[in-house]
This record gives sequence, structure tokens and C-alpha cells, in this order.
Amino acid sequence: MTFKVVGLIAASLVLAACSKDAVNTPVSAIPDCVFADGSNQPAPDWVCGAPVDGVILSAAGYSEKSAAGVNYMKQMAATAARVELAQVLSVDLQNMVKQYVETTGAGDSETVDRVNSVVTKQITEQQLIGSKIIRQMPTPSGGLVVLVGLDPTQAQGVAESILRSSMRNEAALFQKLEAEKSFDELAAEIAKRHAK
Repeated sequence: MTFKVVGLIAASLVLAACSKDAVNTPVSAIPDCVFADGSNQPAPDWVCGAPVDGVILSAAGYSEKSAAGVNYMKQMAATAARVELAQVLSVDLQNMVKQYVETTGAGDSETVDRVNSVVTKQITEQQLIGSKIIRQMPTPSGGLVVLVGLDPTQAQGVAESILRSSMRNEAALFQKLEAEKSFDELAAEIAKRHAK
């Protein structure tokens, strides 16, 4: 019986000593943003999607190190960023249409869903005219990360262009939203909701 008690006391002392060392061991700070190249090295916040002054819509793209050179890597990273930017713009335009419909009382939820589907399809078929590389940076593993974005004026112009094209392709659907307005007026009004 005494061996058990002594053994329990010894075990609890060892555990207490280990836990005391663990408490005193400093824990390294975890960075808010790391490079996506597997290095887990800290990266600037824009690499992880943080807003950048003067840019209303942006997306980051990454390219691994390539023997084809820096220009090729830049092109691949920019393409990846533009694909991401198209997805961001799609969500943004869907929110504009939803906000427009909610505030004007035009159309039912089925119409809104169909409009969002048409707008999304139009984004994937259209180049993001005006998007440009805002920032670029090498990664610790030798790759390249770039930030592609649109300033507020460019973003509104692209939004209006996509909405107008969508409206012309699906005239009957958009007439349900607001019969009295032309497609151009309706596109401009919806796109302006982004700036509010």
C-alpha cells in the first residue's frame, strides 16, 4: 500500500514539474497571415485579402517558382488572382442586385436568383477590363504572389458593363425587376449601390 502511495506522489511531482516547465515555455506568436507556399513565413496582410487603400475590389494570386522565369510566374499569379477577383465580383454584384430588389420591392426571390445566375455567367465570360497588378512580392520558396485589383471607378464601370450585357441577353428576366427603366438606367442604378 505504501508503495502505491509513494508511486502516486512521485508521479504527481513529475507531472507538476513538467506542467510548470510547459507554463514557463514561451509560445511563439502565430502570424495573422502566412505565405501559401508551405513555408509558413509571415506575409503582408494584403496576401491574405486585407483591404488596400484606393482599391475597392482585389484578390491575390500565387505562382510557384518556375524555370520559365519571373515574367511567366507573374502572368500565372495574375491569372490566378483574376479568377479569384471574378468570384469576388460575382458575390459583389449578387449583393448589389439583392440590395436593389429589397429596397425597391421589385421582383420576387425566384427572379432575384435567376438574375444572380445570369450575372455570374456573364462575369465568367467577360474579361475583367481595367484590373491591374497592384502589388507583387517573392515568396520564401522562390514563388511569386501578386495582388490584382480595381479602383472604385473601374469597379463601377465593370459592374455596369456586366449588368448591361446580362440584361440585354435576358431581356424578359430583367424587365421583371423594373419595367419602366431602360437596361442602362437599371444597370447604373444597381452599380451605384456599391458605392453607398
